[in-house]
Amino acid sequence: MILLIRHGQTTTNARRLLVGRGDPPLTELGERQARALRSLLDNVSEVWSSPLERARQTAALALPHLEPVIVESFIEVDYGSLDGEPLSVVSDEQWRQFEHDHTMSFGGGESLQSVDQRVHGALDAMCADSTSLLHCSDEHLAIVSHMSPIKSATGWALGVAGSVAWRMHLNNGSVTTITTRRSTPALLHFNVLPLDD
Repeated sequence: MILLIRHGQTTTNARRLLVGRGDPPLTELGERQARALRSLLDNVSEVWSSPLERARQTAALALPHLEPVIVESFIEVDYGSLDGEPLSVVSDEQWRQFEHDHTMSFGGGESLQSVDQRVHGALDAMCADSTSLLHCSDEHLAIVSHMSPIKSATGWALGVAGSVAWRMHLNNGSVTTITTRRSTPALLHFNVLPLDD
């Protein structure tokens, strides 16, 4: 199985800013969210991480016994000139355009179609490799990533159009699990949060 982890809360998440390739640190809450993930990560034998600090920091706190492999395919969408801006700078009309045109780039950065291409390529390679952890029932791969790549992976597992991303809500510090059924990808869990102590 693959356990896709959205990083803990960052300073920009707390301020409701668009954050793509910017590299803000986790907040104290984000660090607690990362540590709380340990209860959901039994049998993880390998961890991959986006190269961004918030993902690497989450990986280190959630899985301190494993050294993460940095995998560029799971970096957040590039918001271009919108990175670090408040959500309010994007008009309702612009959001509707993004929702209906998967090829539109954000602020001259990257489109969600581009995110799908890199995420689906990595997942297709794992699916084609019968020895990958995607096909293993007792050892799992954790991938610490971001909202857009995890939504993309979820769409891949369901075999649906990328526009489904706009109909999902994904929390910081959550786990989404993908497995296979007769070598076909399948979504097992979405947006699971650890129980409060």
